[in-house]
Amino acid sequence: MKKEILIKVLYECVATCNSCADACLDESMNMSNCIRLDNVCATTCNALAEVLSTNFKEVSGLINYCFFVCQQCEKECEKHDMIHCKECAETCKKCAQACQEYLQEHE
Repeated sequence: MKKEILIKVLYECVATCNSCADACLDESMNMSNCIRLDNVCATTCNALAEVLSTNFKEVSGLINYCFFVCQQCEKECEKHDMIHCKECAETCKKCAQACQEYLQEHE
């Protein structure tokens, strides 16, 4: 996987997580854990995308962390029936897979 493709997937995840977190604010039930994970996932994906945009080579730790956070966000969002959570879970799954694929190709 090319670095540019991973960066695109990361920014898609940032946007989807931010959208999910915002939509969760309007839900009647307590969505604090979902919002928290959405925020951490968006922040992590954004940081990784920015680092990957440079020529800095030592990124495997951050990619592994991003993979982990995306998986956690996916699991949390899958617990909920709202469309924004379902979309977020799917995007986080795609992002985790992209991180894993990138690591395997660039080890």
